[in-house]
Amino acid sequence: MKQRFYFDTSVFGGVYDAEFDEATLQLFERVNMGQIICVYSDLTERELLTAPLRVRTYFAGIPKDCLEKVIVDDEILSLALMYVNEKVVGATSFDDCIHIATATINKVDILVSWNFKHIVNVYRIRGYNSINIRSNYISLEIRSPKEVLQNED
Repeated sequence: MKQRFYFDTSVFGGVYDAEFDEATLQLFERVNMGQIICVYSDLTERELLTAPLRVRTYFAGIPKDCLEKVIVDDEILSLALMYVNEKVVGATSFDDCIHIATATINKVDILVSWNFKHIVNVYRIRGYNSINIRSNYISLEIRSPKEVLQNED
């Protein structure tokens, strides 16, 4: 069975970032080859509306059979609010919490992000997963694209 990775918006932007492009492009190569299903949300789509045209164009070019769109619903919003209420991150990072909650509730294999401040951060990950486990959800793997690629080699 193919692994399902939730990609937050930072990963799509990483395609055109000199610091992140190599690992990001390698990850998308695996998506395009059908090795990984790229899970994204309607929040990701909304965030991409303000991204540079080349990022939106890249996203639009990913083969549709390699993508899985999930919808943010009330259960996701409730879990995201728990992350904020328990101060894993501040209220200004609510959209990041929605990405975490979306990946959690949709039981992806790994959430992939370049956001090291609010998402790919060992202390934040512990906080998110503490709430997940207490709320009877999965413990979510959260990694950068570079970590995912290193683990697969």
